[in-house]
Amino acid sequence: MADQDDVLHLIDDSDADRPEASTVRKWKVAVIDDDRAVHEGTRFALSDYSLNGQPLEILSAYSAAEGRELMRAHPDIAAVLLDVIMETDEAGLDLVEFIRNELKNETVRIILRTGQPGQAPERRVIVDYDINDYKAKTELTADKLFTSLTAALRSYQQLERMVQTRRGLEIIIDAASTLYDFKSMQRLAEGVLTQIASLLNVDCAGILVLRDGGAVNNDFSVLAGSGCYSGLIGSAGQASLDSDLKQTVEAAFRRRKHEFVDHRSVLYIRTGSGREVVILLQAERDLSDTDRSLVEIFGSRLSIAFDNVILYQQLQDANAQLEDRVAQRTRALMQANRRLSAQWLRLQRANGFKNEILGTVAHDLKNPLGVILGRTEMLVELIGTASSGDTVTSQVDHIRDATRRLITMVDHLISDAMADAFDITIRREPVDVAALVAEVAEANRPSAVGKQQTIIVSAPAGRITMCDQDRMREAIDNLVSNAIKYSPVGGKITLLVDHDAEHTIIRITDEGAGLSPEDLGRLFGRFQRLSAKPTAGESSTGLGLSIVKRIVEMHDGRINADSGGPGQGSTFTIILPTTA
Repeated sequence: MADQDDVLHLIDDSDADRPEASTVRKWKVAVIDDDRAVHEGTRFALSDYSLNGQPLEILSAYSAAEGRELMRAHPDIAAVLLDVIMETDEAGLDLVEFIRNELKNETVRIILRTGQPGQAPERRVIVDYDINDYKAKTELTADKLFTSLTAALRSYQQLERMVQTRRGLEIIIDAASTLYDFKSMQRLAEGVLTQIASLLNVDCAGILVLRDGGAVNNDFSVLAGSGCYSGLIGSAGQASLDSDLKQTVEAAFRRRKHEFVDHRSVLYIRTGSGREVVILLQAERDLSDTDRSLVEIFGSRLSIAFDNVILYQQLQDANAQLEDRVAQRTRALMQANRRLSAQWLRLQRANGFKNEILGTVAHDLKNPLGVILGRTEMLVELIGTASSGDTVTSQVDHIRDATRRLITMVDHLISDAMADAFDITIRREPVDVAALVAEVAEANRPSAVGKQQTIIVSAPAGRITMCDQDRMREAIDNLVSNAIKYSPVGGKITLLVDHDAEHTIIRITDEGAGLSPEDLGRLFGRFQRLSAKPTAGESSTGLGLSIVKRIVEMHDGRINADSGGPGQGSTFTIILPTTA
C-alpha cells in the first residue's frame, strides 16, 4: 500500500476550466471515468504539466458511451486515461476495441486505470488488448502519473513522426512517378515540406513560393504549403499572404541568399532555367547546423526537379509545335492534291469536249452544206435552161447566206465547247421568234423539196422573246433537219409558234417513224442512236438533240418530245421564258 503522502488526493481546481491564453499547440489528453473525483484530481495533479514547451488540454467523458463520442470528435487525442469498469465490468476494454478496430486509431496511447484490479487481470489485459499501460488507481501518485503520461506522450510523438514520415514519402513517391507538370510539382513540394518536418523532428509550417526569373513586379505564387500555410496553395502572393509573411518572401527574393533567424528558416534557390524559389520553414525550435544542411539539400534537389519539369514542358511544347506544323503541311498538301484533282478533272472534261467537237461539227455542218448543195444544183439547172439573171442572182444569194451561216455555226460550235468547259453564259437580246422560225424553215426547204416533203409554218409575227438568236436558230435548225431526215418521202412537217403570258412555245411535228418508249428515255443523251433510221439513208452523229437540250436549258427553258409510238410521228416542244 502506498504511503498516504504519495496517494493522489482529489482536490477541486477552480482554475481547471480556465481557457488558455497561449496559442501554443497543446497535448490533448482524455480522461474517461465515471468517477468525477478522478477527473478533478487528475486536473489538479497535471495543472502545471508541460512537455517540449506544450501544456495539456484535458478532455472529460463520464461513461464509455461518452468516450466513444469524444474519441470520434477528437482524432488528435494523444493519450487516454481510461477506467475499466463503468457501465459494465468491461466497458473500458470494449472502448479500447472500439478505438483500435472501428476508429482505426493506432497512434493514441491508452493507459488503463482500475479501482478493482482483480476483476480484469493485468496479464490477460496486456496480452489481449492493444494498451500501453495498466495501473491500479492506488498506484497513480502524482509522480507516477507524470511518468506514465510523459512516456505515453513521447511514444505518441514518435508514432506521429513515423506517420508523418510515411505520408511525406508517399507524396514524394507518388509525385515523382508523374513529375511532368506543375500540378505534380505541387504534390512533390508538399511531400518535401512534410518530410522535412518529420526528419527534423519538429512541428513546423512551411510554404514554397515560385517566381519567374527576372520579374520586376515581385509577382509570385505559392506552389506548396504545410501546416497553417496549406490553405495558400496556388494563390497569388500579393493578395493572399499576411503582411509579415509577404515582406519575408519579398526580402528573400531581393536578398537572394539563405537566412536562418529565430524559429524561421528562409532558403533562396535559383533554378537552372532561371526561375526563383523561396522555401520558408517556421519551426518551434532553432535548427542546428545539421538540420540546416538537410534543409538545403532538400531545397537543391527540389530545384533540380523544377528544371526537369520545365524541360519536360518545353519538350511537350516543341512536340506540339512540330505536330502543328506537320498538320499544317498535311493540310497544305491535301489542298494541293484537291486542286490537282480538280485540274485533272477539268483537263479530262476539256479533252472529252475536244473529242466531241469533231462529231458536233460533222453533224451541224451537214444541214447548211445540204442547202448549199441543193441551191447549187438548182443554179446549175437554171443556168442550163437559160433562166433570167435575177433568178440566178437569187440562187447565188442563197448559197452565200448558207455559207455565212456555216461559218457562223463553226464559230458557235467552238464557243459551245468553251462554254461547257468554262460555264460561259449566253447573250440575250430581243428576238422575233416567228421570223426566226420562218427563216429556218426557208433555209431547210430545198432539202424537204428533194424528198417531196412539205414544210408548213404557223407563226404569228410581232411577239418578242429575250434569247440568243444565233443559238436558238441552231436549236430550231437541228429539230427541223431531224424532222426532214426521219420523215418519209412526201411527208408533212409543221412548225408552230405560240405564246402565253410568260412563255414562248415552239412545236416541230413530223409524220416520221415516231419514237419508242426506249427512245424517249435516252433521247437527249450524247451520241445516242434511235431505233428509227433516216428515210433517205442520211447519216447521224447522235449529237443533235443533246445540243438542242443544252441550248434550251441555257435559256432557262425546257424541251420535251411526244410520240404515239413507232410509225405515228413525233412532236418536239421548246418552251422558253418570254423575258430574261
